[in-house]
Amino acid sequence: MVPVDEKPCCAADALRRIRQVDVGGVVVGIAMLDTIIAEVTAMNLAGEKETGDELMKRVKIYNYVPARAEEQYRTALVREFTTSRERGA
Repeated sequence: MVPVDEKPCCAADALRRIRQVDVGGVVVGIAMLDTIIAEVTAMNLAGEKETGDELMKRVKIYNYVPARAEEQYRTALVREFTTSRERGA
């Protein structure tokens, strides 16, 4: 895993850090997701809403999220976050 404070130097570097995620039945690539999950985990947020808000905010920095699909993305991101935490990643 990439250290939490290491950001990509350019768009090409960010593209190499893509993880495939099922978002509402469609598999999409989300850049920087492992780093984002590590950053949000370190924040020790209290609830699912706060976690989802922070994940969405950070994912939108590196990825386009269509407005009409934001809830599907939020659900998928929280699911990925929870799965990562359960695995101890």
